[in-house]
Amino acid sequence: MLEFLRLFVHVLAAPFRTQAQMEAEITMLRHQLNVLRRQTSKRPRLTTADRLLFVWMCRLLPSLQSAITIVQPNTVLRWHRSGFRLYWRWRSRSWGGRPKVAIEIRSLIRRMSEENPLWGAPRIHGELLKLGIEVAQSTVAKYMARRRPGSGQTWKTFLRNHAAGLGAMDFLVVPTINFRLLSVLVILRHERRRLISLSVTEHPTAEWIAQQLTEAFPWDEAPTHLIRDRDARCGHAVKRRLTGMSIRDHPIAPRSPWQNGHAERLIGSTRRECLEHMVILGEDHLRRVLKSYVPIAIGGGPILPLPRIRLLADPCRRQDQSWRSHSSVDSTTNTPGWLNW
Repeated sequence: MLEFLRLFVHVLAAPFRTQAQMEAEITMLRHQLNVLRRQTSKRPRLTTADRLLFVWMCRLLPSLQSAITIVQPNTVLRWHRSGFRLYWRWRSRSWGGRPKVAIEIRSLIRRMSEENPLWGAPRIHGELLKLGIEVAQSTVAKYMARRRPGSGQTWKTFLRNHAAGLGAMDFLVVPTINFRLLSVLVILRHERRRLISLSVTEHPTAEWIAQQLTEAFPWDEAPTHLIRDRDARCGHAVKRRLTGMSIRDHPIAPRSPWQNGHAERLIGSTRRECLEHMVILGEDHLRRVLKSYVPIAIGGGPILPLPRIRLLADPCRRQDQSWRSHSSVDSTTNTPGWLNW
């Protein structure tokens, strides 16, 4: 503050000086300034008052911009523009206006936009009107969750959207008491992990597998894609049958069972929860074990359709409704129930 008072007194005394004295003083001050600039390499620290003085002087006399040495002329112009913005922001400050939107409504708008990424402001605005919440569409657009450019659906959402057209099959090998190996062909749909068929045989051939696929997928229910292992038993007959049913064959990579995760999960659960706790005597015994285990296994997830689950879980009504099972469920097979024995 003392420096500004001295500067003010100097300005008042300037008209009483001769032209020669003022030019000599200006020359001396410029030389001192050049000496100081040579001795220091750091940028000078200017206060707000210093910046205001520079801006005010350059505003009154624009020719003084060439005399500035400690800062660049563009810096002074930038200070002036910043002060202009601050001034009009202060002049345009709000003294009231419309009432703010309640925090509950703002949270609801943000939650709806996050849980429904395909909904825009018009859709959310319409849903809020149905709930009796009257807000403007512009308000909805203001409080929606912001997404980064280029963000779309995740891989999890993409795969879930295409799960209805995916099927899978895999083999479960079960040893018997006399060291024979029985093969169980597991066929399921990825949609809700719906189990389609469990077929037991001792000698699985390509023709037998093709016949099981035909019985498992009627023409109006066949999936678009089928995921399977690279099993040598799936020969040309299976490939021709899939091509004839308009099903695209997708063998997984070698030694990559995780690519057929739905079928592997069902097979692993069957082994851990059922087959590892008993010795299988033969084909008939394995069929009975699987038939009693599957209704218990589906209690943890929707593997079977609801009518079939109810039919298997209620033995008292099984005989009364056996004609329904033959007519509706196994109209293309000679075996009762969903399980191909």
